[in-house]
Amino acid sequence: MPATPSRPAPTRPAGALRHTAGLTILGTLIPGAGLLRTRARNLGRLLLLIAGLVLAALVYKVLRDGVVGSALQVGVSRQTMLVLICAVLLGALVWMGSIVLTSILARPRGMTRDERLASSIVAFLCCLAVAAPTAYAVRTLGVQRSLVAEVFGSEDGSPGAGGTGTPDPGADNPWADIPRVNVLLLGSDAGTDRVGVRTDSMMVASINTRTGDTVLIGVPRNLENAPIPKSNPLSTLYPDGYNCGDECLLNGIWTLAGDHADLFPGETNPGLRTIREVIGEILGLKIDNTAVIDLAGFADLVNAMGGVDINVKERVCIGCKALSDGTVVGTTDWIETGPQHLDGYHALWYARSRATTDDFSRMRRQRCVMGALIKQVSPSTMLLRYPALAEVLKTHVSVDIPQSQLQAWVPLIELVQGKGTLRSLPLTNKLVDVGNPDYPAIRELIADATSDNPVTSSTTASSTTSPGSAEPTGDPTTSTGTETTTEPADGLSDISTTC
Repeated sequence: MPATPSRPAPTRPAGALRHTAGLTILGTLIPGAGLLRTRARNLGRLLLLIAGLVLAALVYKVLRDGVVGSALQVGVSRQTMLVLICAVLLGALVWMGSIVLTSILARPRGMTRDERLASSIVAFLCCLAVAAPTAYAVRTLGVQRSLVAEVFGSEDGSPGAGGTGTPDPGADNPWADIPRVNVLLLGSDAGTDRVGVRTDSMMVASINTRTGDTVLIGVPRNLENAPIPKSNPLSTLYPDGYNCGDECLLNGIWTLAGDHADLFPGETNPGLRTIREVIGEILGLKIDNTAVIDLAGFADLVNAMGGVDINVKERVCIGCKALSDGTVVGTTDWIETGPQHLDGYHALWYARSRATTDDFSRMRRQRCVMGALIKQVSPSTMLLRYPALAEVLKTHVSVDIPQSQLQAWVPLIELVQGKGTLRSLPLTNKLVDVGNPDYPAIRELIADATSDNPVTSSTTASSTTSPGSAEPTGDPTTSTGTETTTEPADGLSDISTTC
């Protein structure tokens, strides 16, 4: 029998590995693009179409709502984030599958074993390039879902909801029927060496929902004779206000209500409810919502946000403590005057130190730090630092805004950060006699400051002048020895002039 001719061995195309690796990388950069040069080109066209539609939808969303607005809209909805997590995982799996398929189908006949191994390594690295950002995105979305659940209220009946009305998240303008929203910001000073919770930092952010203009109102911790609304059960014990002398200060209201929890049947947090209602009564405002931060976590919060830029107006000691005779001990360092970028440790001391100053100076500095954080928050920095920031927020911050209303806050936050002005009104000893406050005068002052056209920038709201206070003057410059310093003005003013 004649010999059967042998089939010629397949020839190895020149540049086989380069061809396979190139198509694999192309499919990594553009989903499905690498398959267009293989027999699975129809699948490649389908993946390209899907990727194009997704990209077009994202571009449209960003152009319509902006980067920050789009991120906020997603970040406040736990259901949307769950859907997005599933979509990202599914999309990544399909994408990586197409990369592997491209690597297999793009291999020409005749490739050596080493070349096939090298192309497989390229495919693995390309899949890793897709998997790594996918894992980060899924983790970030999962952290945000957890954050929304743990930090924000879960029911519309959360304390503070509906003070001046409830926004409609589904409306084009959720705040159309609510001209102003008032948020109480509390810094709690609970600790192992303290009994109960002391709200040593109290501030109200009153926001004009049409313009985004915001007034930060600082409330002194040592106000006496604080009025307790008749609707609050604690008024049965203090019908004429919290009036037992200099032992009964505003920052003790939370603990006082907690000590009489039996007067609040069914109330989960009588301290929070009472301090909110009392401060609302003091200012003549309806408090809509409350945010509480444990000051022990404030330093971590500032660090997670990348620090804060402050124009330091007065030298502040670190590690210091004032003894009963006025002697200051323990100073380890100083925060010097001038523009400073403060990390969490230094920002906390700047906001809390009062050994060489007083409570009213500290109030000014606290508003400066708060205003700076509001204005300086950077979306790119927040994204990079988000996991650390979220952990701090979950551990140290609670906000009673119901989750169902969070969507309504997205356009308001954008308005505040974008077009809104930020003004400061400190109720300092130049405006208020903390030992004998004239509450009707305080309410008049607040009503003017939160009006569309405030007519005063400074006024006095005290029935008598306290021994340590001074009347406002037109010259904010003071002289100490040979050094002349500029003292921040009291009264309603742009926060940049006091910070």
